Amino acid sequence: MKEFVAYIVKNLVDHPDKVKINEIGGTQTLIIELSVEKSDIGKIIGKKGKTINAIRTLLMSVASRNGIRVNLEILEEDAGAPKVE
Repeated sequence: MKEFVAYIVKNLVDHPDKVKINEIGGTQTLIIELSVEKSDIGKIIGKKGKTINAIRTLLMSVASRNGIRVNLEILEEDAGAPKVE
């Protein structure tokens, strides 16, 4: 699934080298965390969320064939806030 998301997202953004994808797997659910360059977030979300909804629909279709659930989350790093460690 990670490769599938990477292929789609890297072809949509201006900075494909900045795309980071993390998979968190459970027994029945897979969470995919997506991080892109701040200027590319709008390209991933699309007008009224149509692009991200289309990506999520494709993911759900592929996941259902494999008998799992998938959740795609877009992570946004806030440059102004200090990181808590």
